[in-house]
Amino acid sequence: MSAPESTPSLRLGFDVTRTRVELRTLPAFKGDFAQLAARIATGGQRGPLSAEVNLDDFLVNLSELATWTHAGVDWDQDLVALVNGVLDDADTVARSLDNELAGSTAYAVHPSDVARLLGAEWVADLTSFQQRDIARLLSLRHGANFSVPGAGKTRVALAVYAAMRERGEAQRLLVVGPKSAYETWEFESSTCFKEPLRTAMTGGSDDPLAELRIVNYERLDRSLGSLADWLRSRPSMVVLDEAHRMKLGASGAYGSACLALGPLADRRLILTGTPAPNGARDLENLLSFVWPGHGKRVVTEAVGGGDLAYASSVLRPLFTRTTKHELGLPPFEPKVRYVEMPPLHAEVYEALKGNFSARAEGSRGGIEALGRAMLRLLMAAISPALLLEGASQYEPLEYQLPPLEPSSSDSLFELLQHLPSYELSPKYQETLQIVADNAAHGRKTLVWTTFVRSLTTLEKLLEGYNPAVVYGGTLDRDEQLRRFRQNPDCHVLISNPATLGEGISLHHVCHDAVYVDRDFMAGRFLQSLDRIHRLGLAPGTETRVTILATRNTVDEVVKLRLDEKLEFMGRILDDPGVQQLADLHEEPAAGAGMDAADVRALLRHLDVPVARA
Repeated sequence: MSAPESTPSLRLGFDVTRTRVELRTLPAFKGDFAQLAARIATGGQRGPLSAEVNLDDFLVNLSELATWTHAGVDWDQDLVALVNGVLDDADTVARSLDNELAGSTAYAVHPSDVARLLGAEWVADLTSFQQRDIARLLSLRHGANFSVPGAGKTRVALAVYAAMRERGEAQRLLVVGPKSAYETWEFESSTCFKEPLRTAMTGGSDDPLAELRIVNYERLDRSLGSLADWLRSRPSMVVLDEAHRMKLGASGAYGSACLALGPLADRRLILTGTPAPNGARDLENLLSFVWPGHGKRVVTEAVGGGDLAYASSVLRPLFTRTTKHELGLPPFEPKVRYVEMPPLHAEVYEALKGNFSARAEGSRGGIEALGRAMLRLLMAAISPALLLEGASQYEPLEYQLPPLEPSSSDSLFELLQHLPSYELSPKYQETLQIVADNAAHGRKTLVWTTFVRSLTTLEKLLEGYNPAVVYGGTLDRDEQLRRFRQNPDCHVLISNPATLGEGISLHHVCHDAVYVDRDFMAGRFLQSLDRIHRLGLAPGTETRVTILATRNTVDEVVKLRLDEKLEFMGRILDDPGVQQLADLHEEPAAGAGMDAADVRALLRHLDVPVARA
């Protein structure tokens, strides 16, 4: 029995999440449908007459639809538009790659054309590298800007929107970014256009007539419905600012929400200076937002051979990047400074790893209860005392100066409970020395530490330098930053990269940074470096960055893994400045973000006891 001629033999459309494609057929075509679904994506079939396929898999295997020989294929219009856009971009990228390999820089838009394309409403100045980046992005339907912080990615994105608006191809702009970026987008909007874009902040002003809407990643999932309706109502452009936040792709809350909105936009653009903090998978997920199907396939094929120089040449047409060298910034060279654990510190740390001394055996139960998870080992590399609960969650350690002499009759766990009375953390001691030396020469210092209890301890130790302190729970963040910038008696700012790693500029007042500790998040490390080393530095400014690491601890594992990640990112981006950060010079002492390779490295560290003298 055949289906009526007027009834489609195959229906194709988005599922409710807009990250998957639904395929439906009729009973008469059940056998052929099963074969088609198996070729497009293994395991995609839900029943004999329907299947759900990941959008990337569907687009990668799009050619399989040619094997469907039955008449009447009904496409959802949004899906048709997305597929046509992906195919057009694939052709454009292929031509760009051919030009690149041939040594040509011919693009559909030339940098000299940019000023004319932006229209009379555009009033902001553009640097030569910004004009180049805008031209390259306008030569593609969608794009990625991986320029370093300070290169003006916000202004470039607004210029792309201005050109789209001038052509009549966009009337609305949605920006997804961190809260810290709100101020920058509002300021640039007011600077770049004669009449600032009418702006609404999700969670604040909710103006349905707004031309620019800004939403942070945390609110995006809850706002999907209203934002989707807003994007559908007019031709639109979507920008993901600090796009590395959705690096998990469809498996993460931020990524799945972004991927759901992407197909609704006539133009998609991502901005981040750290596109592959943990390797190729991050880059796959970012480019899957820009070019579903095509982006992931190109990255996989380019990196799969292991030749990163070749991979960089293949991927180069997919993005634009302004490097720090192009910005003309004074060079800087972060240095790692190793410190040694004092005796009790070392004995406790080894016990946490499972290597118990004779004295530690009597405290095995109490020490094992502290755990040896990665974050705890990072804390223990600063001071094992941070692992113990205080009167409150973030109670600072109370150091005894000068230190007391420990009793040989006490158990190791008893000594641990009073460790700040016997030993000063060598990392804190080194930080104190650096801050003191800088203050004596009129230099302010930015101190980074991951853990809030470490942060409050440093606040107490450095109270003589009138410290400003900013972390997630800080209520007067703006006041703390104002004090650091403007008060000459405030010599130090203490924060963590999770709070201040993005979105602020301190390079006009501070040129010294100290990392008390680092985690495995390469992107966060790079972002935090740029708080004091970015466009606008006076010629000849000396920027000094010191990274503290405790020998024979997880710090050495972190350094090794960060070196590997930075080397990969620098080679993929063809940016020697990033690669240089993977080869930090050593100088004499004065998750977070874990992937599978990080875990393996940590396990090897846990299995190796430290030889004692």
